[in-house]
Amino acid sequence: MKRVLVLTGGGDCPGLNAVIRAIVKRASQEKDWEVVGSIQAFNGVLWEPTEIKILDSKAVKGIHYQGGTIIETTNKGGPFAWPVKNNDGTWSSVDRSDEMIRKLQFMGIDAVINIGGDGSQKISQLLYEKGLNIIGVPKTIDNDLSATDSTFGYQTAVEIATDAVDKLVTTAASHNRVFAMEVMGRYAGWIAMNAAVAGGADVCLIPEIPYDIHKVLEKVQSRFVKDRGFAVMVVSEGARPKNGKMSFTKNEEVGYENLKLGGISSQVLKELKEAGCNADMRNVMLGHLQRGGIPIAYDRVLAAQFGVKAFEMVLNKEFGRMVSYQHPEITSVLLKEAIGRPNLVTLDNALVKTCQGLGISLGI
Repeated sequence: MKRVLVLTGGGDCPGLNAVIRAIVKRASQEKDWEVVGSIQAFNGVLWEPTEIKILDSKAVKGIHYQGGTIIETTNKGGPFAWPVKNNDGTWSSVDRSDEMIRKLQFMGIDAVINIGGDGSQKISQLLYEKGLNIIGVPKTIDNDLSATDSTFGYQTAVEIATDAVDKLVTTAASHNRVFAMEVMGRYAGWIAMNAAVAGGADVCLIPEIPYDIHKVLEKVQSRFVKDRGFAVMVVSEGARPKNGKMSFTKNEEVGYENLKLGGISSQVLKELKEAGCNADMRNVMLGHLQRGGIPIAYDRVLAAQFGVKAFEMVLNKEFGRMVSYQHPEITSVLLKEAIGRPNLVTLDNALVKTCQGLGISLGI
């Protein structure tokens, strides 16, 4: 019996369970394959005792519409940076990748399918270079992987953000207020821009286009006549002012290496007030609401396609590659290519032109 190990790494995302289910459903058509899942990404393999879960038809029954992941996930540590507590109470990290590969061999794992974003696929590439038979499946609500036209979970996040804009419009109009809604996306502004267009926002601030607060003020004030009116702004968590920095804090959680972005929406309102805006203003942070809940149909379908393709790549021994959606085909690309260049918004992008055509201020 051959065995494929499935794991989910990085932040949770709508559609993860749909991918897992698709892998199992496709594998069940082969008589000599068994699917197992590692709990909390590679942690399940590295822990003593190991935490590995059999993924059969019963385990994945009806999970395609559920949010989250039945095998859990983590964005801390990993085989190349395993957290270790020192005698003085401080923490350091060690490389356990060789040990993990030996454990996988002992467990009879013939291939690994790593479902995750940019950070997870960088780990995939490093493990492939060490000789591990591994395949990547792209997962991120930020849509910041350039080697695929889209990632599952992204459209659900946009839908959640758009619904929030719709709700803010009604309360902003009722109270003659200015709302700044902060959304996720890290260094990419795709969620913010799509939600701004779909929800009819007045201002959209993204990481790729540093904003001029006076331009933002000009747009906001144009929405008021004798103190009557309202404005809604969608602000990506990685947005920053011209000649300024992103708003972030250093995360003190053990094993977490990324900067903790957040707080830019309140900073924008503070800057507006200092620039002379006298309107009643509030900020809203959607936070992890964008990651949770039921995936929309689009993401379920894309996730299912990715899962089926991933297992077929295992059958064909197409290791060192990542599943990719390149319309209209579900294909694959080299992991090196997948992690080589992020997918960021550019000034000549059609969506930027749409925002400008609709009169949405980008702060420029």
